[in-house]
Amino acid sequence: MIEQLNNRIFHINNSQVSFILHVMQNGQIEQIYYGKSLHGLSVEEIDYLVTDQNKSAGTVKFFEDDPNFTLTDHPQAYPVYGSSDFKEGAIELSSNQTPYYTDFRFVEATTKKGKERNLKCPAAYGKEEETETLSLRLVDQERQLELILHYTLFCDSTAIVQSQTLINQSETDLQIHRMLSGVLNLSTKAYDFTHFSGAWLKERHEKKRPLEQGVVAIGSLKGASSHQHNPFIRLEHQNSTLDQGEVYGMNLVYSGNFLAQAEVDEWDKMRVMIGIHPTQFTWTLAPKESFTTPEAVLMYSAAGTNGLAKQFTHFIENYLIDRQWQNTPRPIVFNNWEATYFDFTEEKLLSLATIGKKLGMECFVLDDGWFGKRNNDRSSLGDWTPDKQKFPHGLAAFATKLRNMGLQFGMWFEPEMISPDSQLLEKHTDWVVRHPFSRISVGRGQYVLDFANPAVVEEIYEQMAKIIEETNLTYIKWDMNRNITEAYSAYLEKQGIHQQEFFHRYVQGVYTLYGKLLTSFPDLLIEGCAGGGGRYDLGILFYSPQIWPSDTSDGLERLSILSGTLAGYPLSSFSNHVSASPNHQVLRDTSLAFRQDVAMFGPLGYELDLLALTEDEIQQISDRITFYKAHRHLLTHGEFLQILPNHPTDNEICWGVFSHDRSEAIIGYYQKSARANPAAKAYLPLPECLNKDSYYQINQKETINGNFLMNVGLKKPRLFNGVNHTTYQLAGDCQSFIYHLVERRK
Repeated sequence: MIEQLNNRIFHINNSQVSFILHVMQNGQIEQIYYGKSLHGLSVEEIDYLVTDQNKSAGTVKFFEDDPNFTLTDHPQAYPVYGSSDFKEGAIELSSNQTPYYTDFRFVEATTKKGKERNLKCPAAYGKEEETETLSLRLVDQERQLELILHYTLFCDSTAIVQSQTLINQSETDLQIHRMLSGVLNLSTKAYDFTHFSGAWLKERHEKKRPLEQGVVAIGSLKGASSHQHNPFIRLEHQNSTLDQGEVYGMNLVYSGNFLAQAEVDEWDKMRVMIGIHPTQFTWTLAPKESFTTPEAVLMYSAAGTNGLAKQFTHFIENYLIDRQWQNTPRPIVFNNWEATYFDFTEEKLLSLATIGKKLGMECFVLDDGWFGKRNNDRSSLGDWTPDKQKFPHGLAAFATKLRNMGLQFGMWFEPEMISPDSQLLEKHTDWVVRHPFSRISVGRGQYVLDFANPAVVEEIYEQMAKIIEETNLTYIKWDMNRNITEAYSAYLEKQGIHQQEFFHRYVQGVYTLYGKLLTSFPDLLIEGCAGGGGRYDLGILFYSPQIWPSDTSDGLERLSILSGTLAGYPLSSFSNHVSASPNHQVLRDTSLAFRQDVAMFGPLGYELDLLALTEDEIQQISDRITFYKAHRHLLTHGEFLQILPNHPTDNEICWGVFSHDRSEAIIGYYQKSARANPAAKAYLPLPECLNKDSYYQINQKETINGNFLMNVGLKKPRLFNGVNHTTYQLAGDCQSFIYHLVERRK
């Protein structure tokens, strides 16, 4: 619901949240509230929010004849630097090297119900009864510029989706140097800034810091959202917990360079912003042209960090990811990569597929090495034609054999990359991202294709579409194994386009290829991947309902990666593989039970040599797949809750998934390392996640009242303490225990 009061107050609200904007006396817009829903605001209450008879000391007046008005004191909805406000702004423009201190003033407001899903650009969507968008048109008359601020509300979410459109109504070119997407103003610094950072093989670990006067910022300049930082950030009130207290979140529907920052001023007021990183970004806006920013998603919860995660999950699954994937079971995959690497024949792959099918796996994913002369990672990228030596009868015949077994067929592609020996590169030497000087950086023995060039995107689409059609492909793993260096496009040079438009145009090219593939093959499941978790963001999730979160499948490392990722992304997006022991990335030995207990939360897969399994391992995998199939929807779309915090020093991890009617739960408990002489009896706290008047059978044994469990807790497994040789349940490092709670009639 969007209420307009006197054309000066705009109250965006539903039963869960209110977001209030105000037209200030200078005609600009301020954001004066975002939080719990405020219903039926009176004129007196509005005046209480906006009336101001005071000015901070040491500030600059906006008007010569108004001694009490300065932008420093106002939480600008889309702030401009340098016009009596000296905090960093959201927009920076110039023309003919002259900086513009813009003065965008409110002209009119329009509203629109519904928001269509458009594959050309990732964005939130919803039906007419689900969404409503407020668009505020502002004009800078002197500079002949128009700015439209868009705010979208959803009927059952605390999300506020923001974007902006800038229109050049002047007769001269305009340069955009900075145009961020999301702005949130808070009246206090009493929040911790939490972000999720790391590196290849250890992505999205939770990092938290208190805020003081100054700027805290994270971002990426790698051409992708990156392994190092993720665009999801969280602002937790210092009194908040897992399940209580105010928490704000912010994310960006974008897969390229980004900036997310929080700035606290001298009066402890906070401004949080997110958007395209201004470094290496300049966009020329010709007369009558427009530029629209990627969407930013703001989220609020009064129910702690679990509450915020629940809000993000609901929003992403219902208003960002294609809804067909809510009711389409995610296949249990077998990926041949760690079983064979590049050394395989068709016969070996079919032997693996035969065992996988017997164990209950549903989709055979052929990973790297199937094309060109790809016998190592230094060859053939860009030449997406089957290797005839490995597939003498062709890929179509191989795919038919898999389908005759009752298996779906999936394949690995790395569409954005090209190898130095590629035939495509030999034909088009100017299709590589490289500057016009002699030295060029090489990562993983490969170059990056210029996806800012539409002809490149079209060529790769044609190659991929041919393979998809010939093999009746149902699943793609889309990889991207190196970042962009020496960003320069020969195509942009020929077109007379500024090179600092490259990064944004590159990402637009990636989205174009996604859109073309899904337009031609709407039921194709594309799993996003970028050397693991180097592009785990809302832009990719718009097209890919699940993402490979990390190139490490080590169960212990995945505990931190999963906890960090699911703080802001759905469980259904987090792809898992059970791999061999010792793990190929960290050489750690862990039990098959531990690996399966970690990997079953989310879409499930296997990536190990099935031909080397023992009889006991075969039985364990078969049993787990049977259990997973029986509870697949709960394990992919259930309500995920972090039961114990997962800080770097914590030795115990506990999380669970709960059915939405609270009739069933699957809870995982994990111990990283053994401790000497642990308590003989202890309990795990349960949040308000069960029906208090119901009874729950635990692992087909005891039947306990829900209210009792939520107040007393769930009894922890018995840990080895040096003397309990006949009664312990877990002993040693990397241990796990699964609880299955089912509602029963007493």
